[in-house]
Amino acid sequence: MGNSKIHLPLWIGVALAAGVFVGSKLNFQDTNKKIFATNSKKDKLNRLIDYIDYEYVDEVNTDSIVDVTVNGILKNLDPHSVYIPVSEYEDNADDMRGNFVGIGVSFYVYKDSIAVIRAIAGGSAEKAGIKGGDRILFADGKKLFGENLHRDSISKFLKGEINSKVDLKIYRKVEGKELNVTIKRKRIPIISVDASYMIKDGLGYIKINRFSESTYTEFKSALDKLMDQGIKSLVLDLRDNPGGYISTAERIVDEFLENDKLVLITRNKAGEETKSYATRKGEFEDGKLYVLINENSASASEIVAGALQDNDKGTIIGRRSFGKGLVQREMALGDGSAVRLTIARYYTPTGRSIQRPYGDGKEDYYDDYEKRYQNGELKSADSIKVADSLRYTTPKGKVVYGGGGIIPDVFIPKDTSIENETLRYVDRNGFMSYFIFEHLEKNRAQFDGVTFDDFRTEYHVSDTLADEFIEYSRLQEAQIDLSNYEAELKLVLKANIAQQLFGPNEYELLLNADDAMLKKVIELESKQPNP
Repeated sequence: MGNSKIHLPLWIGVALAAGVFVGSKLNFQDTNKKIFATNSKKDKLNRLIDYIDYEYVDEVNTDSIVDVTVNGILKNLDPHSVYIPVSEYEDNADDMRGNFVGIGVSFYVYKDSIAVIRAIAGGSAEKAGIKGGDRILFADGKKLFGENLHRDSISKFLKGEINSKVDLKIYRKVEGKELNVTIKRKRIPIISVDASYMIKDGLGYIKINRFSESTYTEFKSALDKLMDQGIKSLVLDLRDNPGGYISTAERIVDEFLENDKLVLITRNKAGEETKSYATRKGEFEDGKLYVLINENSASASEIVAGALQDNDKGTIIGRRSFGKGLVQREMALGDGSAVRLTIARYYTPTGRSIQRPYGDGKEDYYDDYEKRYQNGELKSADSIKVADSLRYTTPKGKVVYGGGGIIPDVFIPKDTSIENETLRYVDRNGFMSYFIFEHLEKNRAQFDGVTFDDFRTEYHVSDTLADEFIEYSRLQEAQIDLSNYEAELKLVLKANIAQQLFGPNEYELLLNADDAMLKKVIELESKQPNP
């Protein structure tokens, strides 16, 4: 376990970094037949596959060989050109659309059954009376419990055509009875705005977890509600946001920048440039803005932060972002699979590329996180290495740098202790959430009728529950001492309970009560008059 103290932050960084994506949502429909013309290179691959199909001595799944071949080709390109096999395509499409068709529940495969965590607010399941803790036993007569239960097969029965119906048999454990429920499948949003609330009078907060097709609509709705409550300043939290669609990022930036301000430059293989500008009156052009970023804020998140920083709008707070300045476009391969291929580079309004080098291979590219960790960059702004040749100046004279991420205006160090990294890991990867579900299984009645406001002010995590989690997670056996993090542990446990009882907004609201970057925002707000 001793080695894990060194590599745990790297594992987290690489896992998050693997998902970074910024792309055009336009379909690739190039009519130039030369692109698809027959040539010797393609003939060679086709002939090899045919030989294996018809002549090879053993039966071989040539589909899997093709998948390996495609991955092998892309491996020799940049780190962000990726293959999406048929088995993963629909989930990827749902994620980027920002919705799917289903009944509207979040669930665990708990032991040998489907256990509902929470019915999604406004969804069909909530309207039908489905509650946290319910077990879904059958869907249209199909048994959904037992030893061979797989999440993929469950989703197949719960998802379906829009407005189609599914007959469910539910076991309500707290009442010890079975219920028969018919639910109509509807479009269920995959929420990309995790939280939006008032931090204090005049100061609002919005957290975006990715940039999907539906993100701008979610964001605009959240912003409008906060403006109705009288905000003069806004915190836009893009920490751990791996990116998404350029068009979505541009629309969000447009809410903050005056008309005709340059937002983004893209340049393709032929050197052709496309420039995007703010095009209309934004809702928050006159407001004060703070943007939170960290080492896992990537691609579309960096487009937003870079456009605002280069136009001298707002204050960027946090740590240097991931450093991805490549644009992908998704292209269908004809069999249900697709490739996201890098088609351009993007540049911030001052002309800087924030893409970090990848010429030494993917392993070295993703090792950059460990390098930042080891050279002290996560603890001190003075450790950030920048080349003077990549120095740029904003219209108001602020110096900014290209070459590897967005460097914040105000640096906030990261607590890189093994205890804090472990606590963050067990929270964000769902391990603690599973423990909380088991706790609620025994104590759900305690929270019947409790509002979030009551929960927030009156519920306190006991020493017993904290000790139970430490024992459950075997952290003591791993020689990880959380005694100095008792308050943080209890806060995270409470936030996880709130998430399962009330939702992600309440989870973020509680966690942010002790957040270093938000404390810095409040400090800066106290020193400056509102506009």
